[in-house]
Amino acid sequence: MNQQWYQEDRSDVLIVGAGPTGLVLACDLARRGVRALVVERSPELFRGSRGKGVQPRTLEVFDDLGVVEEVLRGGGRAPMGMTWQGGVRAGEYRMFEDVEPTEDAPYTGPWLLPQWRTQRILLDRLRAWGGDVVFGVELTGLTQDAESVTATLIPAGGGSPVSVRAGYAVAADGGRSTVRRLAGIKMTGERVDPAPMLVADVVIPTLDRGNWHIFPPAEGGTGFAALCPLPHTREFQFVAQPAPVGGEVTAEEVRSLVAKFTHIPAEEITEVLWASDFTVNAALADRFRDGRVFLAGDAAHIHSPAGGQGLNTSVQDAYNLGWKLAAVLRDGAPEALLDTYEEERLPNAAAMLGLSTRIHRGQERRGAATRQLGLDQRDSSLTREIRAGLAEGALTAGDRAPDGKRDGLRLFDLYRGPHFTLLAVDTPLPEQLPTLPGLRTARTGAYEAYGRGLYLVRPDGYIAWAGPGGDALEASAADLRAWASRFAQPARAGV
Repeated sequence: MNQQWYQEDRSDVLIVGAGPTGLVLACDLARRGVRALVVERSPELFRGSRGKGVQPRTLEVFDDLGVVEEVLRGGGRAPMGMTWQGGVRAGEYRMFEDVEPTEDAPYTGPWLLPQWRTQRILLDRLRAWGGDVVFGVELTGLTQDAESVTATLIPAGGGSPVSVRAGYAVAADGGRSTVRRLAGIKMTGERVDPAPMLVADVVIPTLDRGNWHIFPPAEGGTGFAALCPLPHTREFQFVAQPAPVGGEVTAEEVRSLVAKFTHIPAEEITEVLWASDFTVNAALADRFRDGRVFLAGDAAHIHSPAGGQGLNTSVQDAYNLGWKLAAVLRDGAPEALLDTYEEERLPNAAAMLGLSTRIHRGQERRGAATRQLGLDQRDSSLTREIRAGLAEGALTAGDRAPDGKRDGLRLFDLYRGPHFTLLAVDTPLPEQLPTLPGLRTARTGAYEAYGRGLYLVRPDGYIAWAGPGGDALEASAADLRAWASRFAQPARAGV
């Protein structure tokens, strides 16, 4: 282990875990000038395809982080499902609704991208911003006081422990989170399915890659399997249930399960690149914060893989927390802003957890809810809507800010970056602006997706405040200036 990493001044944030959650958070902090130390117990990035479905809302996050082009190049649409019975094709099966992109929602999904590739793209982006990950380091102790956290870290292969300090710590270390255990935060949950599952990445040159192959149980039988081609690779993700549990899954066990549940002989599986067995649980942490320690991703919520919500919900956690930590650490925002992380993310995570469980049990189909574009922050204490008489279904404060192109300006281009944006739609901008560091402003003509008014868009793409323009413009602006104190103290603005 290179010990130069801990000899500098303390970090602003310690991130434990370099999965999608930890890497998104590290990227978001790095672009804001926040010093983050990212430690990962494994000697390298995760090698498997596990979280392969990237939902549209996550693609919007990747757009903001500047990696969406790599994500789109490295992935692909979900192929048509094909069911098999007795070694014979039994019919096509559409896995997901076929949704076309629109002006306000340009990304559709899920976009299939192996998790190992997602993490490689994010790590490359983090390094481009001057950050990195320290691999082969395990956290064994964590304490906190009023000003900092102190972590005990040790090389995973053995060695002398090192004590490091940071302003805050974030648990991004998965469902068996050490940080969560050390913080004394419990999880409440249930067993979703009594039958264990196996997921593996395999190479089968004889199987066509034009379909997502589904192998339902034979009549009167049990067992289920699927083989999904992973875009721009030689690999299929193999899923089987039930599967043996206990001990390390061997390549021969994977080959045996493929032969058992499908018509494909074991010898046609030329490579088994990665495999893991697990039981299907649903669990939610009782709280997402303990003082200076935050939980994110699987450390805070454990999903069934059905519906592809786990990785995507985790990315949204990191995206919500990143700008708030930076606002407190860099922009003088009140510490109370960090309380809104749990306030906003816990109910959204609970909703996605319930959705995953219902889909797994066949009680709900994959649809609009799985795309996560409809998640909102309307009930958040950071949200204020002062327009009256809005029509049902109208865009309101707390909603995701839609994309679109007006007057030569693409709105996602305007929002991209670590800043707030004040957008005036079909109304002038106020003369006196709210005091927010790095605030961007823009004025556009009428746009149906928004409606007339002023919109303050948060760094994570949600509308924090909305008010009328026109004759009420200056009164609205005064209300907005007062509201902005939640995000940055005027005395520190511009630092």
